Amino acid sequence: MATPTLRNFVPPQHDAQGLGREIYALIEELYPICRSITGDGFRQTLRRIGQEIPLAVHEVPSGTQVFDWTVPKEWNIRDAYVKNARGERIIDFHKHNLHLVSYSAPLHRKMSLRELEPHLYSLPEQPDLIPYRTSYYNENWGFCLPHRQRLELRDEEYEVCIDSTLQDGHLTFGEYLVPGSSSEEILISCHACHPSLCNDNLSGISVATHLAKHLAGAELRYSYRFLFIPGTIGSITWLSLNENRVDRIRHGVVLTCVGDRGGFNYKKSRRGDAEIDRAFTHVLRQLGRPSAIHEFSPYGYDERQYCSPGFNLPVGCLMRSPHGKFPEYHTSGDNLSLVDSASLGDTFNLCMAVFHLLENNRTYLNLSPKGEPQLGKRGLYGSIGGRDVKTSELAMLWVLNFSDGGHNLLDIAERSGMAFGLLAEAAQALSAKGLLREVQ
Repeated sequence: MATPTLRNFVPPQHDAQGLGREIYALIEELYPICRSITGDGFRQTLRRIGQEIPLAVHEVPSGTQVFDWTVPKEWNIRDAYVKNARGERIIDFHKHNLHLVSYSAPLHRKMSLRELEPHLYSLPEQPDLIPYRTSYYNENWGFCLPHRQRLELRDEEYEVCIDSTLQDGHLTFGEYLVPGSSSEEILISCHACHPSLCNDNLSGISVATHLAKHLAGAELRYSYRFLFIPGTIGSITWLSLNENRVDRIRHGVVLTCVGDRGGFNYKKSRRGDAEIDRAFTHVLRQLGRPSAIHEFSPYGYDERQYCSPGFNLPVGCLMRSPHGKFPEYHTSGDNLSLVDSASLGDTFNLCMAVFHLLENNRTYLNLSPKGEPQLGKRGLYGSIGGRDVKTSELAMLWVLNFSDGGHNLLDIAERSGMAFGLLAEAAQALSAKGLLREVQ
């Protein structure tokens, strides 16, 4: 069987439902794990990903200086609960790990409702959902619960127990490089630090894992670097450790919130006109479905670290429903029912289409530039099978006219409004007949 290649082919549309079911199955396995920015839950998640791809796991000691930040203490949790006066667990970490504020300091004592109240978090506007809260860099503790339950708490004595540790350890992250023929890289990054949240966290992790699996079997121009990191501190740590080689990154995307049923949303890199920004814009436009392109802002996910002015890397962010724009965001409503197999497979296909474009975006020189070369005598009329003849001929004329050594195929696609894949096929056909030469 021939080695699959991203170069010289129109990207295949994988069965969104079938592949989506595989992506969803990994989300199901990872969903119960209590992850945070450090600790054994994060390591457990990486071990499971490592069963799919050969993941390199890195450990960075607490206290390590990474630019203006310091790697924090490692947090691990075994049990946490609030018991009422009758000894009943009315808030139980083991029933849902969102019940505990992430990074809660260890505690075990009895207290009144008045003492407990400042450490409780709920959502009056969504009374049946548990919110997700953290206290990473300010030592504290707390519990989250549905607001409806909070209103029922009695004025009595409660036993509060948080069996956690917060001590020197390590920040952990996973990395996998799929080598291509070039050392230039495409970066795919996702945060893997949230507990049981499916769309915001696990969808990006699982889609990235399956992209890595499929790319590992392809003949590639670019090398593809996959990062599974804790949000913010993870990307800052990676950049600090790899500052001397980030110039290899030619394109990049952060994957998050990519599993729900919403239309695609792409947030541009800080540059705004980077090739990755143009590639997503073109492919989404060609899909002909509702989608949105957003300008860069210094708020969001790890793209804001990769795009910080000291690096200004060409890294955008792909989402379906954007963070904070769907009601289940950072609540227990972001569960297995929110993500959808077809949507996950659809996201995979979009990413592969963008990678195909980047792999095949070449610059050519017309070797017969004085007037139009005669296509008929070279057998080029109707040479691109399965296409409308006139559309194929028009694609060849666009490629010939703008292959002056200064325009790449994406430039031509944007100028002509034609699909990149059709122009790439035209360039292949013209090159085979000696009418084009690739410009390095």
